[in-house]
Amino acid sequence: MLNTPAATSPTVPVPAARHAEGVSNDEFRAAMSRLAAGVVLVTAKEPPLDPDDPSAPGGEDVGMTATSFMSVSLDPPLVLVSLREGSRMDDLLAEQPLWAVSVLSESQRHIAGRFAMKGRISDRLLFEDIPYVRGEVTGAPLVGGALATLECRTEQRVTSGDHTLVIGRVLTAGVPSADGGPLTYFRGRYRQLG
Repeated sequence: MLNTPAATSPTVPVPAARHAEGVSNDEFRAAMSRLAAGVVLVTAKEPPLDPDDPSAPGGEDVGMTATSFMSVSLDPPLVLVSLREGSRMDDLLAEQPLWAVSVLSESQRHIAGRFAMKGRISDRLLFEDIPYVRGEVTGAPLVGGALATLECRTEQRVTSGDHTLVIGRVLTAGVPSADGGPLTYFRGRYRQLG
């Protein structure tokens, strides 16, 4: 038997995979975790299963927690949300142009966590005990107690890396609750200001 260096060398940890730019996924994730972000719930109502049949069941409400949400323009009023490509919300907003956003308050951490779970229960059950009203324009759920609510119509979709950037024109905006501060996300955890 030959004594090769590979057979006698101690196990060396494999370095993290690096992109061509030299940044690993872990390095990028760690750096971006230092950026505090607001937390929103993006919602939409699936179109009816058969729009030509009034007795056909309607589509479910769908919700997703997002921290990559921002204002883009004042005139016209535009916002942007980043969705993981191929996610249920990405697929739905590819066919449903109307959606809504509820800016969550610090007391709504449980809502953020519920809609961020992987392998979660059905969306119908997720909405079951959460107070909400339906948006007048979109029909999408607007969470009760949210700091702000927006109803949007998709203007543009841009595929970027493993995400889709959805730019929406704001059709309605409201500030239903002035109580409490915003829910934020920092270093991989939901947090409160202060």
